Amino acid sequence: MKRTVAGPLAIEAFGVLAEVCDRVGLDVRGARLMRLRSNAVFRLPGSGIVVRIATAPDALTRLPAVLAVARWLSDRGFPTVRPVDEIPGQPIVHGGRAVTFWRYVRSRGRPTTTELGRILRNLHGEPVPPVPLRTLSDPLAEVRSAVACRAEVLSNGQRAWLSDRIEDLTERWGDLPTGPPVLLHGDAWIDNLLRCQDGNVVLCDWDAVAVGPREWDLVHTYHGQRRFGLTAAEVDRFALAYGTDLRQWPGYATLMEVRDMYAVGVHIRNALGDPFSRQELPRRLDSLLSGDGHARWYMAAPA
Repeated sequence: MKRTVAGPLAIEAFGVLAEVCDRVGLDVRGARLMRLRSNAVFRLPGSGIVVRIATAPDALTRLPAVLAVARWLSDRGFPTVRPVDEIPGQPIVHGGRAVTFWRYVRSRGRPTTTELGRILRNLHGEPVPPVPLRTLSDPLAEVRSAVACRAEVLSNGQRAWLSDRIEDLTERWGDLPTGPPVLLHGDAWIDNLLRCQDGNVVLCDWDAVAVGPREWDLVHTYHGQRRFGLTAAEVDRFALAYGTDLRQWPGYATLMEVRDMYAVGVHIRNALGDPFSRQELPRRLDSLLSGDGHARWYMAAPA
């Protein structure tokens, strides 16, 4: 196995990977760590499988619905990644971690925001599946928990400010003028759209699937311009493809602030065990505390 990321979380994840794959009869030789955030995501090149080892504390309660929704959508012909059904009993709990197995999609080029807008428009037109899904009533719940449980990575002043800010934004979230709830992907960022070898695109990473206001899926792209390098033209194309421009919605400013706060939670939770989160957390906190709404944030360590 190639250990491409150092740190306690990665080391633990490699250990869980080796043991759980031995348990289900998969070969881990050549395994590559593709991502480490809310999941440690590994590709097993010999079997065409992606293994996702959850780092979020509530993963086990959410993952049965995640698997069920992905299968349900796939059966309906919706373009999504699919779990490996030949491995029974998912999610598998091993070493205190919840593990799932997915079909690997060999990607071919970066998808466009136009394609993301179209696929989200189609997703939000799907009925709510017959699966016990959570309702997105408190998008900052995980951030609130991280602030409370990871005091060692925050100063007293940071904790106090974050706690007050979270409560203010939660109250404002409740007053947003949202429409009827829809089936949400929950983390509808362009990096969770994959282009297949045949040129078509599929959505992956359904861990945050829920029922709630469509605006939550839309805001990720607009926030991508604010923090992660998307261009205004890419956002314009997304809005045109979806059929609605979130910038014209009266709750836009508040929703962007909620998304800003949401995006700090995983790095508070992972800072002790992941070098990138330890590096990225101060960047995001400094811009939040200073009110800098345009500071660049990163999904991975900048080259």
